[in-house]
Amino acid sequence: MKKVILTFAFIFTLATVFTSCREEKSPDEKVEAAMDNVKEDLEDASDDVQDAAEDLQNEIEEAAEEVGDDN
Repeated sequence: MKKVILTFAFIFTLATVFTSCREEKSPDEKVEAAMDNVKEDLEDASDDVQDAAEDLQNEIEEAAEEVGDDN
């Protein structure tokens, strides 16, 4: 019984030693991370709008070619 208790105590000690604390970010770091996320989201949205505009331009050109072929 004594060996079992000592074994559990040893395992608990090892687990405690090798478990690291979670690193907390400062408010400035949190704001900077949020700004980076917003910047990335805006860039993604900008790319999506640009792709949609190019697709629309291609569709307009195709429709104009079809109308030109009909005449």
